[in-house]
Amino acid sequence: MVKITFELIRKRSEHNEGEISTLEEIALHQENIDKIQLIDRHCRHLKILLLQNNLISKIENLSMLKRLEYLNLALNNIEVIENLEGLENLKKLDLTINFIGNLQSVKKLRCNEHLEQLILMGNPCADYEYYRQYVVAALPQLQELDMQEIERSERIKALQIYSRARDDVIESYKHYEKTKLAQRARRNAAHETTETITQNTAEEQIKHTKNTNTEDDESENEGFWKQPSYHTPEDRVAIAKRYMKIQEKKNRSSDKSNPPKPALRLFAADGKAYNINQAKVPFKLNDEDDPDFITLDVSVYKYLDTCYIDVDINPTYVRVTIKDKILQLTLPCEVSVERSNVRRNTITGSLVIAMARFTPCTTIVKIDESTTKKKSDERKAKVITVRPPETSRRALLEIGPSKDIRDFLKVTEDSAKKRVQKAEKKDLNNFEDNLDVPPLE
Repeated sequence: MVKITFELIRKRSEHNEGEISTLEEIALHQENIDKIQLIDRHCRHLKILLLQNNLISKIENLSMLKRLEYLNLALNNIEVIENLEGLENLKKLDLTINFIGNLQSVKKLRCNEHLEQLILMGNPCADYEYYRQYVVAALPQLQELDMQEIERSERIKALQIYSRARDDVIESYKHYEKTKLAQRARRNAAHETTETITQNTAEEQIKHTKNTNTEDDESENEGFWKQPSYHTPEDRVAIAKRYMKIQEKKNRSSDKSNPPKPALRLFAADGKAYNINQAKVPFKLNDEDDPDFITLDVSVYKYLDTCYIDVDINPTYVRVTIKDKILQLTLPCEVSVERSNVRRNTITGSLVIAMARFTPCTTIVKIDESTTKKKSDERKAKVITVRPPETSRRALLEIGPSKDIRDFLKVTEDSAKKRVQKAEKKDLNNFEDNLDVPPLE
């Protein structure tokens, strides 16, 4: 079975950035946990604890959780309510589908003064005739039982018949004990018969088959699932173990089907280093500009911490390890390890490795900085003619018909006007001025 460990608690506390001491809520459900431990010592600020669907058989090691308000222990193997007196602020307790038969253990919850909600559905005690009346009378601080509100009249009636309900609970528990013993006896007898049958079938299969291991397991699983289940804590534990065993076999088969990757080869048979870019990062190796140094510029991720980067400079090759991914390059000439240096750009995050040559390269002439400055100054001194920006012409849209369009309906009118004007001109040409006629006023 699974134990509660620091690794498990830290894994389930990702919402709190992995901090255990300040944890207020944690969910440890469906982990096949069989015992409560470590939680009360290291998670004392817990307010919500979820432990449903496990194999816990006893409530223990929770007395130091003074701030706990909600405890969920549904779908476990708990038979008695106990060891909850130290939970001073407990408001809700969920014990759905357990094996609680002794209902008198509910009295131990009287110490939890702030307890408001209690859920006991699915337990053997919930089938007792006076189950609800006994719990309501035994816990005066309770406000809800099995998600049903307790009214004042119901509490008064429960207190009136408390003695009768107590006697019925005692008798019902005795009857439950007898049935539980009978179930366990039947379970043990059924297991013995199934074990003998599976052994006999396994022996026969060993004689007649070659692949004995796989068929053996299949027959064993078939015999296990065909046998009757009596809803006991032992059956739940056996089913959980069977599931875990099947899961382990599946994991083993998957590991066999996925063989491990071959080891990365860094060197050839003659000792020469390979060129490898396992990290898949862009880089630039410059051996043409400087006669004394070879520079390697690696574009490392900008926000990657430097602790994840390792540089190894050798006389004939250089190796850069980025988060266990290797970038290895052979060098064009032999370099000096002692005179080499490594720097990282604080702005871009790129890695610059300057490797000093053993013998300077004579074919490369180092460019003088003074000459480059003069050339740059000369370029700056040149007159630069700046053309004025071309202004864009604004084109206005015309609304309605343009002036160039002629109205063809007025053609006749224009011709008539022209005729009248021509006639008037002719009259003016034939006009004779008579001096005897007085001018018009």
